[in-house]
Amino acid sequence: MVKIEAMSDKPVKELYVADALLPGGWARNVRVAIDAAGNISAVEAEVPVHKAPPKTAASLTNAIAIPGMPNMHSHAFQRAMAGLAEMRAGDDDFWSWRLVMYDFVERLTPEILEAVAAQLYVEMLKAGYTSVGEFHYLHHDKGGNQHDDIAEMSRAILRASHEAGIGLTLLPTLYMTAGFASDQGSGTLQGGQQRFYNNLESYGRLMEALQPAFTEDPDRQLGIAFHSLRAVPGRAMEELLKGLGYELPVHIHIAEQRREVVECVQHLGTRPVEWLLDNMPVDARWCLVHATHTTEAERYSLKRSGAVVCLCPTTEANLGDGLFPTVDWLDAGGIIAIGSDSNVSVDPREELRLLEYAQRLARERRTLLAAPDEPRTGARLYRAALAGGAQASGRAVGEIAVGKRADIVLLDAGSATLTGREGDLMLDSLVFTGGPSPVRDVMVGGKWCIRDGRHGAEDTILANYRAAVGKLMGAGDE
Repeated sequence: MVKIEAMSDKPVKELYVADALLPGGWARNVRVAIDAAGNISAVEAEVPVHKAPPKTAASLTNAIAIPGMPNMHSHAFQRAMAGLAEMRAGDDDFWSWRLVMYDFVERLTPEILEAVAAQLYVEMLKAGYTSVGEFHYLHHDKGGNQHDDIAEMSRAILRASHEAGIGLTLLPTLYMTAGFASDQGSGTLQGGQQRFYNNLESYGRLMEALQPAFTEDPDRQLGIAFHSLRAVPGRAMEELLKGLGYELPVHIHIAEQRREVVECVQHLGTRPVEWLLDNMPVDARWCLVHATHTTEAERYSLKRSGAVVCLCPTTEANLGDGLFPTVDWLDAGGIIAIGSDSNVSVDPREELRLLEYAQRLARERRTLLAAPDEPRTGARLYRAALAGGAQASGRAVGEIAVGKRADIVLLDAGSATLTGREGDLMLDSLVFTGGPSPVRDVMVGGKWCIRDGRHGAEDTILANYRAAVGKLMGAGDE
């Protein structure tokens, strides 16, 4: 595979835009100052055009700045299997799809994972995501054999994030058992699942090996993930949280399918979210992914905990998971983030659009996720996903404000999608209009990753991806 150097563009010191979405609302003729570390050091509105440097005066008239969207749930390797599990195979559901995924996992090497993840992250950046929560459970070699470096697969993800330039919350995932009936240990794991397994000792070594790479990198955050209640016994979750001894984001898959809920009740005597809230210190650090099948009582307690629910509408639809009651959750003040999960779609607009459309189909009404104080649906969803995504990431992102990372997306005001729009109408049109994306330029940590719709290394990254997929599909072996 061709080696790619990390993003090396010089940091941007100042940015001038015609319109910007700030914490207090939309502002005109905005100057954003960025320090050498990539943080926003000043924001000034109503800047006269003649005060802008000559080279940036044009940008002041045709660029719209919005905070970059955090993508809070991704399994990078699944980007390469998108479309491979769409053939009818009897009673097809999440569980049959999972068998296809396990077979696919068997063929992945660190080099292939890096190539796939780098391509995915470029696609995310071009769509307007500026950071990703990588829920990473592919830890070992075939048969569950550990690499010489226990963090080798995680380092492939890290390298890919540097190659693309995207911000990263890496969530090494603890995976111990094949189902609720198994107490602990790897004995029941079969096939591709064996590559996921860690016990508490090996997981601790993995986290220890990774820690130095995150110590002084403001664009990288380390977190904890439990795959699910069926894959991690409660005692192990408790021991791990006590043993690590430092505060990190905590993510978990939960209540994604009805079968999972039924099995949880059978083996633990209660529903998944109810069990988690009763037995774990769930608070604002936690992000519950999917939480699709929950009761009103569970949602009430979950909302009071301050935790985030990460919704992945395109994957949840692809897998036939069901619908999270988003209307009730948002109306009650619940916090959401969005994720691309299996990466059948890599576009925040599609996630937010489907989030609303699914509710419309279920209730046979329109504009269900708007609110009296936030009447524009797309604008409300975009702001909500920014805030929840920032919280779940454990990073200072999600706002164009002093002290935040300079993770900024520039939209082309001249695009057909945004023509004639102002204020929150621009966000509504961004979310609810298909076709070409108006995303033009994307900055992460004060450095340009996308300029005029292109990534500086995208040709090489795509070539590496094509070679990797050729190996996965049985062609191009060397």
